[in-house]
Amino acid sequence: MINQQVRVRFAPSPTGPLHIGGVRTALYNYLFAKQHHGDFILRIEDTDSHRFVPGAEAYIIEAFRWLGIRFDEGVGAGEGKFAPYRQSERKEIYKQYVRQLLDSGKAYYAFDTPEELEKRRAETPNFQYDAATRSTMKNSLTLPSDEVNARLTKGENYVVRIKIEADEEIVVRDLIRGEVRINSSVLDDKVLWKSADELPTYHLANIVDDHLMAITHVIRGEEWLPSAPLHVLLYRAFSWEQPQFAHLPLLLKPEGNGKLSKRDGDRLGFPVFPLQWQDPHTGEISSGYREKGYLPEAVVNFLALLGWNPGDDRELLTMPELIAAFDLEKCSKSGAKFDYKKGEWFNHQYIQAKSDEDLAQLFRPIVESHIGTVPPDCPLTKIIGLVKERVNFISELWEQSTFFFVAPTVYDEKTVRKRWKEDSAQQLTELISVLESVADFRAKPTEDLVMAWLESKGYHLGNVMNVLRLALVGESKGPHIFDITELLGKTEVVRRIRNLIATMTE
Repeated sequence: MINQQVRVRFAPSPTGPLHIGGVRTALYNYLFAKQHHGDFILRIEDTDSHRFVPGAEAYIIEAFRWLGIRFDEGVGAGEGKFAPYRQSERKEIYKQYVRQLLDSGKAYYAFDTPEELEKRRAETPNFQYDAATRSTMKNSLTLPSDEVNARLTKGENYVVRIKIEADEEIVVRDLIRGEVRINSSVLDDKVLWKSADELPTYHLANIVDDHLMAITHVIRGEEWLPSAPLHVLLYRAFSWEQPQFAHLPLLLKPEGNGKLSKRDGDRLGFPVFPLQWQDPHTGEISSGYREKGYLPEAVVNFLALLGWNPGDDRELLTMPELIAAFDLEKCSKSGAKFDYKKGEWFNHQYIQAKSDEDLAQLFRPIVESHIGTVPPDCPLTKIIGLVKERVNFISELWEQSTFFFVAPTVYDEKTVRKRWKEDSAQQLTELISVLESVADFRAKPTEDLVMAWLESKGYHLGNVMNVLRLALVGESKGPHIFDITELLGKTEVVRRIRNLIATMTE
């Protein structure tokens, strides 16, 4: 039972496109918050100005808008009482907490230059700046106080490091993994602040912001688990109550071992980003789930079940159903293989569940990109109903229905060799007369009349119907032949039959 007001956050860095693993982390935070009637915050962690990528923040906001994952407060979601939500706008806030750690003896100044540190690492294998080595380094624990003050007054570059005592047991209580125990001797005195840019490192900013924004649960990827002991120590150093932690399993490669990467998507042909991304520096374009033709509901459903399950055999769950069922204790401790084929299956299921009218609206821009304006009398909704069972993506609807919009002028050679017979031209010429006599050109009346004609003539059903399909479609595919004739209309059907006869008898 959770008695306090739940507040969770998703805190990406604007260093490029949002990875699909980050989307899943945000989704789990959202589901947890909504289940507990809590708040979901978007914070942008942009203190590393060297890695900032233009357009990345807007991309993050647009990705979640498309997915239907809404933030209650934060960047792009309206200013709440804990604003600002960009870390680059919170410099002055962090300064006072750095000072607090220094004054309490929980942190110290370090003046070692990058060159000096590099030399030390070269001289001492596995060197780390910690309780065992800091007494040999250039810092406020080893230098006289007047020298420290002189260096600070002169404006010499420095960093502030947390002071971690040796041989203390640190306990991280994790909602997914239980208790994780670490001895402090394996930790280094991490840098918390750099005077060069007057910005905190991730660790300090993260802790301060989570405390000041009243975050109750930190739900993040497994890659942050090694940082958790340091964060526990920082909460302890400030005498703050720490939030509850939950470290989610990694998304793994579909094949082999290791974390899912963009290279896996490039190699196997699936996106690893929610939206298409163009690198502002190289111009390289990476595919996105939206542009690939995935429905946002399908992506959400697919991601939710990568590392978590509802405890039963359900696979298709709406957002409200996911919110009701979500439980961090049902998250796996081990990584989840990224089964992109299963993602395609989810998209197929959601396409089938959507109304033909809704799919027609999504399909219309694709049709217009091929033929221009869609005529007002185009039976787009009915066409969707005939072909949607054959597709996994909206974009595939065009391939399955091209013949409804563009008459074939080239006929599949394999089909021609197999289906065109010596008497096909004569039979099709007779069929034209039959079709022209049909008063009601809907599928059933037309089919009844054609079937009666075939029986009366003793013609082979398969031979005539297959060559008719060749005339209308250009190959051996498509839905029921008389559903096609109804939507094309009598004039167009007859015209296409005549075109095939003319082509084959030239």
